[in-house]
Amino acid sequence: MSYSVGQVAAFAGVTVRTLHHYDKAGLLSPSERSPAGYRLYGEADLVRLQQILFYRELGFPLDEIAAILKDPQANPVERLRDRQRQLNEEIARLQRLAEVAERAIEVQKTGVPLTPEERFEVFGEVAFDLSYATEAELKWAHSEGQREAMARADAHTKEDWRRLMGEAAAWRAELLAAFDEGEPSDGGRAMDLAEEHRLHIARWFTSCPPDMHRRIADDFVADPRAFALVVPPSRQRPGLAAYLRNAVHANAARHAGDGTDREENR
Repeated sequence: MSYSVGQVAAFAGVTVRTLHHYDKAGLLSPSERSPAGYRLYGEADLVRLQQILFYRELGFPLDEIAAILKDPQANPVERLRDRQRQLNEEIARLQRLAEVAERAIEVQKTGVPLTPEERFEVFGEVAFDLSYATEAELKWAHSEGQREAMARADAHTKEDWRRLMGEAAAWRAELLAAFDEGEPSDGGRAMDLAEEHRLHIARWFTSCPPDMHRRIADDFVADPRAFALVVPPSRQRPGLAAYLRNAVHANAARHAGDGTDREENR
């Protein structure tokens, strides 16, 4: 028995256009034609279509499906195992996104409520990227420092944020001046600026021993969203993130022998 393209489309839950595409791609060509030239599909064609749709449901691209079906003696198990691995990775990625979305709801609620005008007045060009904030919250969810930082940020008043951002702006101006004037990143001036940044974090958010400060600075180079919290994109210079990272590492090395890490981790 033969079926028209419209009947097959209805059986399979696909569009006529899809079947035409499969035909043009050489993936599923009807075994018959009517006297008027219309496509007619037989039972073997329906079995092949069922296989195609199975592999499509698993996310295989059409060219790979064609390769699988081209050799009926070929064992598709390895391809299916590869696809299973890919699907498991995708499931893990989606689960992570679901967790990030859940944390985003909490992060969105964090902090003093401000109108858009007040937010610009206080934060200026510094933009808090919600995706970065939620990823950081998820990454450091089990960190006591992260919990303390979030709790203290939540307790800040508008005036606290005004003072905090004022300190940050003054420090940023000094950082840009040192960079523009060619001060070495491991020189005294740059290291002092790195130490000011570390103490700023400790003063307003959470204790920040040099080892933690190094990890924070590494993020400045690895993720532009992190560095944008310190220097807005409009004020950045090529190499500035690496300059600050290097200054932080140099400052951490300077403090390595003075007990700072041990003392602040008590």
